[in-house]
Formats: sequence, C-alpha cells, structure tokens
Amino acid sequence: MADTLDLFVSVGLSEQKAKETIKNEVLTGELKNIINEARKHCSTIDKSMGVLLYGMATRLKSKGRANFLTEYIATKKITTELQLQSALDFVKSHPVDPVDAAAFEEACGVGVVVTPEQIEDAVEEVINQYKQDLLQKRYHFNIGMLMGKARGKLKWADGKAIKNEIDMQILDLLGPKTDADKEKPVKAKGAKSGKDNVPKKLANMVNAVADEETRSLMEQLRGHAVNFHKVGENFKTEGYVVTPMTMKLLKEHVQAVGGKVWTRFPPEPNGILHIGHAKAINFNFGYARANGGVCYLRYDDTNPEKEEEKYFTGIREMVEWLGYKPWKITHSSDYFHELHAMGVELIKRDHAYVCHQKLEEIRGHNPPPSPWRNRPIQESLRLFEDMRKGKIAEGEATVRMKHIMEDGKVDPVAFRIKFTPHHRTGDEWCIYPTYDFTHCLCDSLENITHSLCTKEFQARRSSYYWLCNALDVYCPVQWEYGRLNLYYTVVSKRKIVKLITEGIVRDWDDPRLFTLTALRRRGFPPEAINNFCAKVGVTMAQVIIDPNMLESCVRDELNVTAPRTMAVLEPLKITITNFPSEKAIDIDVPDFPAEPSKGSHKVKFAKTIYIEKTDFKENMEKGYRRLTPDQPVGLRHAGYVITLESMVKDKKGEITELKVKCQQADMAEKPKAFIHWVSEPVSCEIRLYERLFKHKHPEDPEEVPGGFLTDCNKDSLTVIPAALLDASVKGAQVYDKFQFERIGYFSIDPDSKPDKLVFNRTVNLKEDAGKNV
Repeated sequence: MADTLDLFVSVGLSEQKAKETIKNEVLTGELKNIINEARKHCSTIDKSMGVLLYGMATRLKSKGRANFLTEYIATKKITTELQLQSALDFVKSHPVDPVDAAAFEEACGVGVVVTPEQIEDAVEEVINQYKQDLLQKRYHFNIGMLMGKARGKLKWADGKAIKNEIDMQILDLLGPKTDADKEKPVKAKGAKSGKDNVPKKLANMVNAVADEETRSLMEQLRGHAVNFHKVGENFKTEGYVVTPMTMKLLKEHVQAVGGKVWTRFPPEPNGILHIGHAKAINFNFGYARANGGVCYLRYDDTNPEKEEEKYFTGIREMVEWLGYKPWKITHSSDYFHELHAMGVELIKRDHAYVCHQKLEEIRGHNPPPSPWRNRPIQESLRLFEDMRKGKIAEGEATVRMKHIMEDGKVDPVAFRIKFTPHHRTGDEWCIYPTYDFTHCLCDSLENITHSLCTKEFQARRSSYYWLCNALDVYCPVQWEYGRLNLYYTVVSKRKIVKLITEGIVRDWDDPRLFTLTALRRRGFPPEAINNFCAKVGVTMAQVIIDPNMLESCVRDELNVTAPRTMAVLEPLKITITNFPSEKAIDIDVPDFPAEPSKGSHKVKFAKTIYIEKTDFKENMEKGYRRLTPDQPVGLRHAGYVITLESMVKDKKGEITELKVKCQQADMAEKPKAFIHWVSEPVSCEIRLYERLFKHKHPEDPEEVPGGFLTDCNKDSLTVIPAALLDASVKGAQVYDKFQFERIGYFSIDPDSKPDKLVFNRTVNLKEDAGKNV
C-alpha cells in the first residue's frame, strides 16, 4: 500500500486524495495501468498531466480506449480539462473501433494553437460590445459573462490567459476600483424584471409555464443543470457506459418519451417531507416544466415495516401545495413482478448470487468476502425461489449483486426477506428489493430522462449504470446535486419523533419545525418556499442556509399578498373624552396602503379604543416617539391625533386606562409618530414562535455536547390568550394570512374555531432591531 501511495503522490495527487483512491480497488488498478502506460510515452509525469490521467481513470468507462487516450495525454496533445472532456465525449459517442484519429483530434482541439494576439483581439471585441454597460455598471458588471463570450470565440484558448486579458483591458477602461465599486450593489425595490433580477427569474423557472422565457432561464441557473444532456444523448455524459445495446435502447427511449424530458420525485413514504425535499420537488418538477416535459411522483415503497397511509397522502398533499401536479403517481411496488423477473435474470447472467452472511456481517465497506459468491447459478436460482415462497427465515439469506460500488462497497444487496405485509400488495411478497436494485430499474421502466439525486447518491452512480447495463435495459443518466439544509434545526425523522415524544413539540406540523406541513401551518406561502429554492439554486456542494434567507423570501411574498389589519397584543384601554360622535364611525382602511386599488375593509372607530401598552410611557425617554403625558400621537387611518388628559391606575399603581382628547390631524401639529389601535375588536389567541434551537448545529456534539434535546429553547413558544383584533378578520379561513400593522405577518391556525380564531406569527416585519416608530 505504501508503494501505491507513493506512486499516486508522485504524479500529483495529494496524499489525502491518494488514500481515498486506494480504498477503491478497481480504480486503484486502473490508475496504476494508466500511469504505467503513460510512462511508455514520456519520462516524467508532472502534476498537470497526473490530474488529467486521474480524471480519465475516474470517468472513462470504455476501458478499451484507455491506452489510446493515455498516449494523447502523455505526449501532451491533450493538455487541458476542456480537451479531456471533449475526448471523453468523443469516445463515448463513437463506440465503434477503430477510432477515426482525424475526427477525434479535430473534436478535441489537438494541435490548435491560440496566440496571445488572438486572445487580445477576441477580448477587445467582446468588451467593445458591452462597453456602454461596463462604463455604467463598472465593476458591478457580470465579468463572468464576458469570460463566457470570449471562450465562445476561442474554444481552445487557455482560460487563465483569457481571464488575465479581460482583467487587464477592464482595468485600462475603468481604472482602479473606487470605494463605490467595492460596495455591494443595492437592488431597486419592486424590481420585477431585467437581467440583474436573477432570483426573481429563477423563481419563475419553478413556477411559470414552460414558455420561451422560462426555457432561457436554464442558461442562468447556477450549478450543473446547464450541462445536462439532451434527451437521447445520455452517452455524452460523464461516466455513462456505452454497450453494444446502448444506441438501440436510446432510440426506443426517445420514441417512448416523444423527445421530451421525463423526471421523477421518488420519496420514501415513511415520514413527512421537510425543507430539503422542497428543493428536490422544485428541481424535479421545475426542470421538467421548464423544458416542456413531465414529472412522476413515485413512492419508493420497498420497506413495508415503516410505511403508513398518512405519509402517502401527506407527501402528495405537499407536492400539490407547492404548486405541482404529478403527471402520473406510481409506486415502486407497481413493478414488484418486473423487479423479481429482473432479479432472476441477473442471477442467470451470473451477476448475482444468494448469500447467507448476516446483514451485520456485510455492513460497512470492508466486510469479509462471501463464501457463497461463486456458488452455481442453478443453486442460487433455486434458493431465490425458496426465498420468494417463504421457505427461508428472515435474515437467513439475501440476493447480492457482483459489483463494487464507487465508494468501495462490495456486492450490495438486491433482495432481502421481510415477513411483513405490504401497504399495497398485502402478503403477496415476502422478499423486497433494496434501493440499490429498485431505483435505477424503476427509472428505466418509466423511461426517466434525467434521474436527479442528492449528492450522497453519487457513490451509487456506478452501481446504477452497472445494473441497467448488466440487464441490457435502457439506462437513464443520474445527476447529483447538493442537499439543502438549514441552521438551527433538525430534519431527521428519528429526531423529530424524539422531540414529539419528549413533549418539546406537538407533532410533525409544529410551526417550530421545518417540515413542509409545519411551514404551511406557520403561514409560509408555497410561493415563498419556491422562490427560496430558486435563490439557493442547484449546486454540487451541500448547502447550509441561515433561516433568515427563507424568512426574507416569506416577507417578500406576504408583503404583496397579505392584507393589512390592526391588532393589539397587550391592550391598554383608551377613552376619548371629546369623541366627535355619539356612535362609532366607520373608517375605510386599505388592505394594502401602498396600493389602495387592491381593496379595503371597514374599521369601527369609537369612543373606546385599545392601543399597545408599549405605545405609552408615563415618563418620557430620549428617542421615544409615541404617546407620553407631554407628547401627542397620531392614530393610523383614523385621521386624529390624541393628547393625554389623565391616567387611571389600580391599587398596585398599574395603569389600567388612559383618558385622552382627540383633534383632527389636519388641524393639529404633526405628531412624531402614528400608532395602530382597535375599537369594538374581537378576542383572538396569538402564538408567537422563536427558534427551537439555540445553536446553528444542534446535532454537532462539539457545539452541543449534551445532544440536540439539551439545545432546545424553552421560550420558543409564547401564547397570548386574548389579543384584540379588528372585527374585519371575522370569517377568515384556516391558513389565511394577514399583516398585523407594525407587528408582523400572521396566519390562521387549524386550531381556530368560529368563536375563537388562533393566529400563528409567521415572521416579524423587516425592521431594524430596537427601532422606535
């Protein structure tokens, strides 16, 4: 092992990368052969060459072409990553030997020399094209776009040389950066279009119909989605294995899908979806929609021990709540007969066998070799039939595939025995396929064009391709992207169950959690969640986001959709001694003060009103702008200013009532502030939510040594049993949303009753902390 480690380090791999590579026996053998072949053509392998050789070893599946490509790298005819990728694409799309060397070299830019003068001319042409925008936006201009344009003119030019030339010419045009150039650009409020408003356009990608504008958004999408293969061009993607059957199967596949994108969202029906699933839903459904395609909702129901009806219905409800309608709803169990037949065929082809090692023995990446790996095919077929008929006890046998996965795991399990009735098939089966066997084959049976998976499934990609090709069935392409996680939360099913059983939260939909049902109950609009997913984008890296970003998206949406109303959470009674009418006055209050045309509602203004206790101070404090004995205050929407006359106190000296005089606002001196109020109100329960966890990483033992349960905020829920609200909220329905003026955004909770509404605080208003208004 030490010699192998030294060999890999000598060609430019870091020690850590070399150690990781050695764990994979297949890759180690291939890389050794490639290095030995390269040394036949050159005396020294430098780091840049070593990186290319390693890249080829990890991505080339047509092993018969390894020596051919190695010679081009070793003789420095292929010297860049772009050339290598073009070379890999060429050999994948031209599986017939011998390789047409002239066509290959043209496709890979072999021998193409790009001079500094050509780079200078190309960059100058691009900069002149955008000169006016550059002069206006200066260093806030999208330099990456210039890079892309220049690369388009000089495909085989060195990227660093182009970047250096762009930097030099921009510096010559604009001069050094000023302080203003270094500041983050401020986006105009209410911007709804334009090239710089990328987040809003990304939101359109996941929400709008597949019109031409939406299609073009895929070019702006951050991450690897822009590199996705076209329908039927699976063979052009990295790692895809081309077999003698590939082209025939792809032709049949294209006919089946009509040339359209087909994706699927495949959740396990054993829990409630959370915010991370929202990204997966948006990506799968959104990518299909943006390309005029379709998306399945497929339940991965292969583990009957954990599946319940409530999870099936809950998952579909959340998908539709986010605004997506599945093209078809299917189940992995729909294909149990086909999967069983494929299991039989895999054994017949000597790619699988029945093993009697215990599951505990074969867990991990270094299990002992199975003594049954080379048992006769007919014996494995007989034992597999015994497994199906229930003649072998649970845990006494599995079917294992003869394959080593990318992460080094040997012979993954394909079928296991479970004497548990299935939610849909009852007692028909006592053998159930695993994810590693089911997922790729269901994708194949459903003609999925793009199998979009989170990053942790990258280690199963080779298994995915291997199994489809071992059975000579259509092989989709698996694309991986980073999971979406949030700070200050846990999403593990097991840990949420623990929070529920410990009485810390009420259920899966407790508004302090980040399950989708919890976010809906708290009042998060689905549009805001979709916009959040669009802003995060699709990247290969795992992303952990502060909840503030999600809450910002919620505010942006509710600001234009939640009608305003007035609510007083801690009421203080006010009596207007000179009220100008014997009866209450009807006041017309706009639902959206900035846009009166969007409607209004009536509010009663009477002799007795209620204000927030915090809107009055008996003793004036510096900077305080609301009601005091020496300072009047205006009443929002009423058109009146009130001035204190006297205070009423109880035996403890607490103020219970204020007596005031009123004056029309246009007749009085302009007050320093206007406050909200209610009159003839309704009593409602208000629930105020704070973060459930105190630390960013409640599951990290270094950050929270006592475990996530010890990190819970005991004050994360405050209940106000009798807040006072405008009577205009009467008749509102569950999940209706409002902005309580000067307080925050609130949504009606399902616990509400006709005679007692319950509101959840969704988010605070976007105000500076401590601001007095």
